[in-house]
Amino acid sequence: MCGITGIFDVRGLDATTALDLVQRMGKRIRHRGPDDSGEWCDATAGIVLGQRRLSINDLSPAGHQPMISANGRFVIVLNGEIYNFMDLRDALELAGYPFRGHSDTEVALAAIQHYGFEAALKMFVGMFAIGLWDRESRALYLARDRVGEKPLYYSRVGNAFAFASDLDALRELPGWSPEIDRNALGLLMQHFYVPAPRTIYRDVHKLMPGNLLTLRADNYSLEPELRSYWSAADISAGRVQSSGAPDTNAAVDELDTLLRKTIRDKMISDVPLGAFLSGGIDSSTVVALMQAESMNKVKTFSIGFGEAEFNEAHEAKRVAEHLGTEHTELYVSAAQAQSVIPKLPAMYSEPFADSSQIPTYLVSELARQQVTVALSGDGGDELFGGYSRYLHAESSWQRINRLPRALRIALGGTLAMIPPARIDAIMRPLKPMLPERWRYQQFGNKIHKLAILSECDNPMSVYRALISAWMRPSQVVIGGGDIDLIDTMPASINEVSSFSERMMLMDLLTYLPDDILTKVDRASMSESLEVRVPFLDHRVIEHALRLPISLKVRDGEGKWLLKQVLYRYAPKSLLDRPKMGFGVPVGQWLRGPLRSWAEDLLDGTRLQQDGFFHATVVREKWSEHQRGKADWSALLWPILMYQAWFDHYERHPGSRSD
Repeated sequence: MCGITGIFDVRGLDATTALDLVQRMGKRIRHRGPDDSGEWCDATAGIVLGQRRLSINDLSPAGHQPMISANGRFVIVLNGEIYNFMDLRDALELAGYPFRGHSDTEVALAAIQHYGFEAALKMFVGMFAIGLWDRESRALYLARDRVGEKPLYYSRVGNAFAFASDLDALRELPGWSPEIDRNALGLLMQHFYVPAPRTIYRDVHKLMPGNLLTLRADNYSLEPELRSYWSAADISAGRVQSSGAPDTNAAVDELDTLLRKTIRDKMISDVPLGAFLSGGIDSSTVVALMQAESMNKVKTFSIGFGEAEFNEAHEAKRVAEHLGTEHTELYVSAAQAQSVIPKLPAMYSEPFADSSQIPTYLVSELARQQVTVALSGDGGDELFGGYSRYLHAESSWQRINRLPRALRIALGGTLAMIPPARIDAIMRPLKPMLPERWRYQQFGNKIHKLAILSECDNPMSVYRALISAWMRPSQVVIGGGDIDLIDTMPASINEVSSFSERMMLMDLLTYLPDDILTKVDRASMSESLEVRVPFLDHRVIEHALRLPISLKVRDGEGKWLLKQVLYRYAPKSLLDRPKMGFGVPVGQWLRGPLRSWAEDLLDGTRLQQDGFFHATVVREKWSEHQRGKADWSALLWPILMYQAWFDHYERHPGSRSD
């Protein structure tokens, strides 16, 4: 696990200046690799590479980067892990390749030398962002892992092309003065994140997951070539539909075996290793299989909150006790959680507004006190049908569409005006009378999602409504457009006939990499903690994409197949409860201890002077939220996160400590 940087200028570089610059870029991302640093420069060719190292495998100097291939042709910087490096190494040793150390980077470099870069990428099982210089063809290559576990930013600045693991590193570049992309700001308002390949800045990009970028020395325009080497959409669209009912017992066996193998791979480490445990299906499955593969007690970590509707720590503890892990939990006060908020702009380097970033940081901070690597259960929902929208979006639309449009809009508007906390209070005494699957901890939020559907015209608009905060960002962002993320999807997604599967695939391509994985990577790396995600091993993804929907969603229950695997290791009674998000009570905080902080950021005069948001619209939502007329925290939080980020990086850049 590392942070990587690089600069390519086809006119050539001054070595001293270039090395000093890439060192300063590296210092900005030292948290990603505090154990070692390195730089390499070919001034005549115009290339300089840098790396910050968090030592995981091969702690010796033999793992130092940048690393040069045995034949001297390639120079690499790699952020991440190649989990199957031992298998690759065995094959390469038979082919006569000498190895100096035991790092996965050295094996990756030998594989590139032997097979070629793209062929090697397709062989790698791992999470990675790679910068590779080919001294023979004088070409720079960048690649990102298949689902985007590791970040990679790039941009042209003046006459140079630069890349880095973190947007913050690019701020060291001479002449760095990018313009805010108001369409990207609008997407942030709608989705809580800026979707790749966009960033908050114009002309600064994220490399898309599963993509390979090439920039050759004779390309004076510095316009890179981009192509995909792996596509989840194509795999899903190309699935052969089987006739007849699937053999469920065989399906459970196959998934169990596959997950145990990939988790076994993820447990290879030369440093202490543990796992996040929320007590939900995904993290419990990962921990159960880890414990089954381990001779020692697995270290597990959970965060608890005093607010019952946001607390799963007691459930996690019960799971840990059953599985026999060495469990650590920390109950966090509201004040402790709120103390994280000032750290968020620097932690994420571009505005990011999924409020579960707060507990994600806290559990990362807790785990880092004992381990350097932690496994997480992210990805299970998108692959195996865990989100309620996969279960209810289409059927809800069909029921709602039976009502006259005017009536359903009026009904939805009424429901939306009732604060979720009030709905929770009303439903609390009624919960024992409801079926188990309807006993949501945050019932009010579910009702608000239902209210959103009132204005929808078709199933896809239902999905759009469910994944959006501001439905029309142009209403709040001055000069911003209304970009439909669905329109940016690969054409092959339309070949997926099942609406539920199409939603799952769209989440896999957008929400998972740009929200979930971004949240986890930045929060964990701020504490120099490596997080590995077994469900996102591409072998698991490809297997899941080829499974029939009937094995994922069955009898109104999501993640059916995954649950059958878990029930082999833990009883159903321990785990059968409604899904709870990893959230914090932002709405309550904004009316209480965070009110002054938010009021300053949402000051009307300030909003007008900055010119990014329609001040009247924002102030109206803020006033209604304060009066308890409605809970607009989902609309206000992305604005607040942008304003805090803008203060840190744009308004007062000289005041931050880098």
